[in-house]
Amino acid sequence: MGGDFRHFSSQVSLFFLLLLFVPFFAVQSNSSFSPADNYLIDCGSSRETKLPDGRNFKSDQQSVSFLQTEEEIKTSVDSIPISDSNSLPLYLSARIFAGKSTYSFYISRPGRHWIRLHFYPLPHPLYNLTDSVFSVTTDTTVLLHDFSARDSSSIVFKEYLIYASEKLSLYFKPHKGSVAFINAVEIVSVPDELIPDSAASVPQAPDFKGLSSFSLQISHRLNIGGGLISPKIDHLSRFWASDKPYNSFPEGSRNVTVDPKTITYPEGGATTLIAPHPVYATAAEMADAQTSEPNFNLSWRMSVDSGHDYFIRLHFCDIVSKSLNELVFNVFINKLSAISGLDLSAKTTALGTAYYTDFVLNASAITNGSILVQVGPTPNLQSGKPNAILNGLEIMKLHNAAESLDGLFGVDGKYKGPSGGMSSKKLAIAGIGFVMGLTAFFGVVVLLVRWQRRPKDWQKQNSFSSWLLPLHASHSSYISSKSGSTSRRMSIFGSRKSKSNGFSSFFSNQGLGRYFAFTELQIATQNFDEKSVIGVGGFGKVYIGEIDGGTQVAIKRGNQSSEQGINEFQTEIQMLSKLRHRHLVSLIGFCDENQEMILVYEYMSNGPLRDHLYGSKENDPNPIPTLSWKQRLEICIGSARGLHYLHTGAAQGIIHRDVKTTNILLDENLLAKVSDFGLSKDAPMEQGHVSTAVKGSFGYLDPEYFRRQQLTDKSDVYSFGVVLFEVLCARPVINPQLPREQVNLAEYAMNLHRKGNLEKIIDPKIVGTISKGSLRKFVEAAEKCLAEYGVDRPGMGDVLWNLEYALQLQEASAQVDLSEDKTTMNIQLEFSGEEMQILPRPLP
Repeated sequence: MGGDFRHFSSQVSLFFLLLLFVPFFAVQSNSSFSPADNYLIDCGSSRETKLPDGRNFKSDQQSVSFLQTEEEIKTSVDSIPISDSNSLPLYLSARIFAGKSTYSFYISRPGRHWIRLHFYPLPHPLYNLTDSVFSVTTDTTVLLHDFSARDSSSIVFKEYLIYASEKLSLYFKPHKGSVAFINAVEIVSVPDELIPDSAASVPQAPDFKGLSSFSLQISHRLNIGGGLISPKIDHLSRFWASDKPYNSFPEGSRNVTVDPKTITYPEGGATTLIAPHPVYATAAEMADAQTSEPNFNLSWRMSVDSGHDYFIRLHFCDIVSKSLNELVFNVFINKLSAISGLDLSAKTTALGTAYYTDFVLNASAITNGSILVQVGPTPNLQSGKPNAILNGLEIMKLHNAAESLDGLFGVDGKYKGPSGGMSSKKLAIAGIGFVMGLTAFFGVVVLLVRWQRRPKDWQKQNSFSSWLLPLHASHSSYISSKSGSTSRRMSIFGSRKSKSNGFSSFFSNQGLGRYFAFTELQIATQNFDEKSVIGVGGFGKVYIGEIDGGTQVAIKRGNQSSEQGINEFQTEIQMLSKLRHRHLVSLIGFCDENQEMILVYEYMSNGPLRDHLYGSKENDPNPIPTLSWKQRLEICIGSARGLHYLHTGAAQGIIHRDVKTTNILLDENLLAKVSDFGLSKDAPMEQGHVSTAVKGSFGYLDPEYFRRQQLTDKSDVYSFGVVLFEVLCARPVINPQLPREQVNLAEYAMNLHRKGNLEKIIDPKIVGTISKGSLRKFVEAAEKCLAEYGVDRPGMGDVLWNLEYALQLQEASAQVDLSEDKTTMNIQLEFSGEEMQILPRPLP
């Protein structure tokens, strides 16, 4: 487990012994900190315990007012079976709790505090602590749930950062029939500047804000390129482990060390409270690859718990260069770009100067229960030898939606997973599900009997699913089953019998569109000729084809290796079958035959909006014409109408979940239609959000959804706000090749707008054609869409209205001198053949 430091228990076992021999580095500190609260408790001890690092731990007998417990149970030993046990005095005694017990500490200064818990299962004549199972919580946060320290060959050390004011209580709750125990507790104030309120997001998105409201658990704290750093050396009594167990490519790295006295701290930047001198005095750099252009990354892999976002701090100090601007490199986290072209000289203006940077890694980017941090050379470096370094690394777990740092149970002991606790309503639903499951089981039995009695010519049917079809008919779902290496999909239908023996009539009766035989689509696309490909997406390739004697259609063929494609295929059919709107791409039909998943749409001859903004290639003999500002406004208005219909006009509201310029298609008249509903979700009717894993396209993701995994219709509004700036500026929403502050379009545009310099990045092809009033109203709409919290964003109806108003201001600007002081104006607007009155109103 990431936070218990078991991986390097041998280092921890030597921890206190090493303190006796590691000299204190006599260096000048530019920071000092005296904690307002400093509770150090040796639990179960009869006397004060002094550690080699100079800290004194009081006995909880001496501080009995802190402890509330029903029974006075203690244990102590003279030694423990760990090498150099005499250097581990904190683990020679323990307090045991047979029932719920509490340590309470009065807080003199509100703020973040260290909570450090020490565990080692000592022997006791009545209780076997190696079998103990218990939980530890504060009033607001679960620290440990069903924790057990079964390994008597190593200690367990847990470290947390928790906000506290007035009083901080630790509740020890043993599992039924078990006991809880603790060897030592530390509650110590933390300097305010240690953890910021915001950090850059990975994958790249708007900065993660609100860190001050999160509890954190330290999972890993590594001194890269060096050895163990003891609390005696660290001003905040932190333990820094060696990075050796985590270096996944040691052959490519070389350790570098300088005198810690040479390390400097910049004014207004890193301090000794952020990390002590020895962290910055050691580093790992790229080993000599005997080539002028080495192409590899230094890599460290750390195990972590899934289901949590992680705060990651990287420490850098250029102790390898001979002169400034020699060292420029890239930083990756879980193979996603975190920093492109990091020039330490530009950050610190001097060599040997401490620098750090923070990130929050989204839970959705964590695979295989690990975090991979990499640094590597920047391609095409103009000067200096290709190299990359890392000096220190910290990884901290953020509490999840259950406000837990260990599992999905809240402080009340109730399950707080994605679907929440099991309310009576949910229990009733579960009961109904059980009955339905039982019914489905008997249905399968009937199908198997029918299968045994199938006609000999059953293979003449199109597919196994078509043989099943006459049995049932109401709705469809898709199941993936595998035999060997071959994946087979079957369509299972509901309970209403159909008189039709064919797919086409069945699906037309169900309103799900036309069913196409696979051979029809082969003919339509000339056997899926690569020359017919007009687009490629996550689901698969899109082909242009002709059906029914010349009608052009777009045919999206699913990638058979994609398991996710099955869900997208089903969702697309179910969503579009019940949606009909002028600004939504229409689904004509589909094919579910021969292990194929194919969707057939109306053809949009002018393709994705993005291509018209910046899709033309250099030296293209037929470049895509530039869209005028009026055309862009009309396209945005059409897209907003489509999304507004999704949110409010459908029988049940729908959240698109992947709004972006490649999913806004244009027909021959540049009429905009929203497309691709494979990730869409029905809008919540009761709780106001859908708890779901984060999916969508980076750069467009709602930061609130990104943080909390709670999807709302305002998530689409945020994405549409990014689209508006993309339309205005005609550049990609994420461009890792640009300087850090310009990588994310939404952030960069908002920063420039606040400074009054937005014109700097408006598409130069249209910058002189936009009226001031139209631009102001358009940017106002985009800015409101990008509010940090969904509750502060307008609905799509308000966004639509203001875009229509921006269009009227643009059209009127050539004829009427509009006064900025006017509060009302009447403009005639031709809208669906009718006259419409436009009255200006502010966004909410």
